[in-house]
Parts: sequence; structure tokens; C-alpha cells
Amino acid sequence: MRYRIKHITEYQYASRVSHCYNMAHLMPRNSRRQQCLSTHLDVQPGAVINSKREDYFGNWAHHFEIHQPHKKLRIVSTSDVETRDQVSMMDLDLGVTCAQARILMQSNRDIDTLMAREFLLNSGMVRKGQTLVDYCGDIFTEDKPLLRATLELTQRIFTDFKYNPQATTIATPVEEVLENREGVCQDFAHLQIACLRSLGFAAKYVSGYLETLPPPGQEKMVGADASHAWISVYAPGEGWFEFDPTNNCMAAEQHIITAWGRDYYDVTPLCGVIFGGGENPILSVSVDVQRL
Repeated sequence: MRYRIKHITEYQYASRVSHCYNMAHLMPRNSRRQQCLSTHLDVQPGAVINSKREDYFGNWAHHFEIHQPHKKLRIVSTSDVETRDQVSMMDLDLGVTCAQARILMQSNRDIDTLMAREFLLNSGMVRKGQTLVDYCGDIFTEDKPLLRATLELTQRIFTDFKYNPQATTIATPVEEVLENREGVCQDFAHLQIACLRSLGFAAKYVSGYLETLPPPGQEKMVGADASHAWISVYAPGEGWFEFDPTNNCMAAEQHIITAWGRDYYDVTPLCGVIFGGGENPILSVSVDVQRL
């Protein structure tokens, strides 16, 4: 499937900003199921310094600085991407078992497994703990295939938790999400990653977009799509596989990857520092995912 993604971010400030320094993760990356065909980032007012690089995780990080006074910042990211289903759209009862995966994560010396070990560790927003093991440990029995168990955890989170944008902020800890059973896609991804890491499996945070389809007989509204988050788990000897706990599914061709890392902090769509601006800036975000 081919898509054109247009992501518009606007900040309206109460008073003038004299300088700003920003980092954006808005350009889709390549993966084994996705190819970015073209991408462009337009910043208004114009940036004095504008550069692009690959970050530590292989994502595209765009750095820009604006040195002229302004009261409005507008960032438009436009990308064409080709996606396909995961190669794992197969029988999930095949493959490495949970017991085998734990052993191989510690004993394998191949480069992929060694690199994946980093995603066993705690990170800024994802902390391992016994309460997480208690929540899902019964799913990951020794002889059950890891991917089957991960799908069952995906289904449990979908069933047990309520989607509520007012329940959390970007800084809400996983423990609070687990206790209150509410949140958004970012929270559910962090929760699933924390569960997997607590059980000895490598998992990473995936940021991107999800195509949304209108009700039958209705036209799709421009800007009706949104940023999204899901997870990827590592099966030793088999690779990385993506699951979406918010929508109770494995990621498919409608899931468009922007970046991945240990958690949200590694792949924040836009972050930076401003000088001035006053209090309570008005933020508006519009995302459109269009099939080509």
C-alpha cells in the first residue's frame, strides 16, 4: 500500500519567541516492511540552521533553529511511504517458545540478539517490576510460542483498559496506568513493553501513524488521522514483530512507522527549547494519511 502522510503542527504564542531550537522525528524510516519514498519538512518562519541525521536508533532526526522573532510556528511534514503486511502474518503457534526465547536472549552471540539486549533494560518511561509480572505472567508459559503469548497480552490490555485521553499525560508512569486501567496508545505501548521486559523479553516502542477509515458511505475527513504508538517484540532467531495493544492486532500495512526507541522520550515527534512566548501556547495538530 502506498500512502502520503501530511502532518501539520502549529504553535501560537501569547508573546514573541526570540529564538527556538527544535528536534523532530516526523520523517518515516525504512524497515523490512516499509520504504520511505520521499519526505520533506517545511518550517515557517524559515530556519537559520536546518539539518537531518540518523540518530542512535537509525531514525531520521531533523534539527532546526529559528533566530528571528515570531509568534507562530508552523511545521509541515509531507512523506510518501510504501508499506506491506508483516512477514509474521502466519501461524503464531509456530516459532520460538517463551522458555527458548529467554535462554537465547542470554546465550546467543549473534549481532541481532546482542543489539536487542538493550531493549531488555529499564528506560526513562518504562520500569520493570513484579506487579507487571503478576499482571501477565500466566500468559507466558514455558512451552507457548512467544508471538502467540504476545498477541494474548495484546488482547488482555485491549480488554482490560479503557481508552481515555483525559486520564493521562505524556509523563504518566506505567504503574499508574496499570492501577487506573485507563490511558491512550502511548500508555498501552509502555505498559506492554514493561510487561515484556519484566518477563525477560526485548521490546521497543514504535511511533508512527495509523490510517483510519470512515464509516461506510461517508467520506474521509482531511486531518482526521492521528499519530499512533505500538510495540515491537524480539523473537531470537526470527526477528522483530509489531503488535498494537490499542487496537488488539498485529501491526499491518495501515501502520506507518516514523521511529522506534526504548520509549516515547526517544522518539518524541517534536521537542525543543524556546526563549519567550509567554504562557499557555496554543497547539494544534492535523494529520492526514491518504492512500495513493
